[in-house]
Amino acid sequence: MANIEIYTSPTCGYCHAAKRLLAQKGVSYTEVDVVRDPSRRPEMVSRAGGRRTVPQIFIDGDHVGGCDDLYALEEAGKLDPLLAA
Repeated sequence: MANIEIYTSPTCGYCHAAKRLLAQKGVSYTEVDVVRDPSRRPEMVSRAGGRRTVPQIFIDGDHVGGCDDLYALEEAGKLDPLLAA
């Protein structure tokens, strides 16, 4: 099973949608709340190539992008192979 990390904030609808999709896939993930732990935000921005919005999603250390990117992978049939790696 892949190692999934998602940077989020509690009031972000896109974060909830991304987590919902991952839950539907039955995969676990590590969530980093950048509001409760603001010291992690610079780490997220650095890892995400300068992106500052949440969510930012990583699968096995590779930056997938945000919620729209995650759903695009799902629609293209490319998410399941990433999650199974």
